[in-house]
Amino acid sequence: MHPIRNIAIIAHVDHGKTTLIDAILRQTGVFRRNQRVVSRVMDNTDLEREKGITIFSKNAAFIYHDCKVNVVDTPGHADFGGEVQRILRMVDSVLLLVDAFEGPMPQTKYVLKKSLQLGLAPIVVINKIDRPNARPAAVLDAVFDLFVELEADEKQLDFPVVYASARDGYARYEPDSDNDDLTPLLDTIIRHVAEPGGDADASLQILVSAIDYDPFLGRIGTGRIHNGTIRRNQDVARIRGAGECASFRVSRLFTYQGLERKEVESAVAGDIVSVAGISDIDVGETICQRESLVQIPLIHIDPPTMAMTFMVNDSPFAGNEGRFVTSRHLLARLRREQRDNVNLRVEETDTQNAFQLKGRGALQFAVLMEKMRREGYEFQASRPAVIYRESSLGLLEPLETATVDVADEFTGVVIEMFGLRRGELIHMSNGSGGYTRLEFRVPARGLIGINGEFLTATRGTGILNHVFHAYEAHKGEIRRIVKGVLIALEAGVSVAFALHNLQDRGVIFIDPGTPVYPGMIVGEHSRENDLVVNVCKTKKLTNMRAAGSDEAIRLVPPRRFTLEQAIEYINDDELLEITPASIRMRKRLLDIHARKRENKARSA
Repeated sequence: MHPIRNIAIIAHVDHGKTTLIDAILRQTGVFRRNQRVVSRVMDNTDLEREKGITIFSKNAAFIYHDCKVNVVDTPGHADFGGEVQRILRMVDSVLLLVDAFEGPMPQTKYVLKKSLQLGLAPIVVINKIDRPNARPAAVLDAVFDLFVELEADEKQLDFPVVYASARDGYARYEPDSDNDDLTPLLDTIIRHVAEPGGDADASLQILVSAIDYDPFLGRIGTGRIHNGTIRRNQDVARIRGAGECASFRVSRLFTYQGLERKEVESAVAGDIVSVAGISDIDVGETICQRESLVQIPLIHIDPPTMAMTFMVNDSPFAGNEGRFVTSRHLLARLRREQRDNVNLRVEETDTQNAFQLKGRGALQFAVLMEKMRREGYEFQASRPAVIYRESSLGLLEPLETATVDVADEFTGVVIEMFGLRRGELIHMSNGSGGYTRLEFRVPARGLIGINGEFLTATRGTGILNHVFHAYEAHKGEIRRIVKGVLIALEAGVSVAFALHNLQDRGVIFIDPGTPVYPGMIVGEHSRENDLVVNVCKTKKLTNMRAAGSDEAIRLVPPRRFTLEQAIEYINDDELLEITPASIRMRKRLLDIHARKRENKARSA
């Protein structure tokens, strides 16, 4: 039996977690010498590869110096922070990766705070020291200041530091040494990560921290064995959050070897295992012996701060492109996602065929919507809205910490932009290369739809990151300066002649030959009011000809939206229509007269 170490890799998005795991697995012999391995091998879903980020936590294991190391890759984006929180209960230490140029970022602070609260002693890895503008010494000072700010204890403040380049596959104790492999990092893990506690002879206790699904085995629960020994075909009990108990038999038992699950007959305290045999096992449940029902404290996940309404598609094109279109299909899919994703909450609403989904951010919603449309679902979604709370102090709203890296020439524009959104500048520092770092405390509702405006104001050079801070008193009204939209007048197919004549009125979103219906958004108006237009209007045919009348029509390429951009673009009185083939924006009320009556009532 190998000694065991359990460790998670945590960092801000794009600081190199998955790339580092690639290098570790290569150098510890997980892959064959002639095996072709894709980059970012842990990002094994289509969405993760397309977006270039880790969305779901994943397990792997390797052997080094006769010691088995279970390693967990975690998401770096703030919207998937719940994935990190539940994984931290499986490990005994964390590798905290920090970019050697960017330094600590919002998600770095968030995940470090959670790990320190659990008493974990991190190993700090200053990554990307091969960058031309790397500043490892200054970044290390900033990391130490962050530990002090988060009130780390003396043991946690005495953290080991390793300098690395995950892309080139080397780690060093000093940034200017000449070591060319990851031996210093691997030795540091073996030396500084505590052996997992637990008694193999005690009563069995496993906390389920992740759920997977296999078409042959059903739901599989993954978690750490805190005490005892588990065996295949063993009769055990499952304890739910409310104390509800049920018995089941362990049909299959797996541990991790490299990237694969390896079936085993038994496993002991300290190891991370996957258990099959119970159809409705869920995150946070305790697996224990039937003779000793002792529940492990539940995993605490930060509550959701944002909500969207998902509803059945009722547009004129409903049912043309999707396979699953009814409210029964939609609710069942959302319930299934809630079981697997601890960040999400699903609630039924007073409106028929509409369900409210609560989560942590627009990207999290966009990932779920993209998964659903690829599975054949067709539905509509509203604009995201923040979740308020009532307290003795009055109305509370979620605030976020936003970190902005921007060229010095755009600093004033960015400060003004956040000021209009009730943002408060709390820190400002001059970086290298003519860039300034700004840190704001801003209401979460003020960040909805800011990405497009921010990139336009900074000419595409600014970098914006934000993470949840806390609930605080309501900051007052935020006036949104938005442009109106161009709305289709009638059903039909758009033609180039009509689109050409509308180019002076604003920006067009569709191509010629696109089917449209009344109330569908086809462009952005150059003014603040909405404008109903006829994109199906054709040129009148006569037997008269004039010079220049038959010139080729030149159209400006239409503006394209990704799903995330469309979510942030729509207004409160608009909806997204999402199908396997299309993403359309539309008015909530398709009838022009109904919209006029609503606007009149609102103004009155």
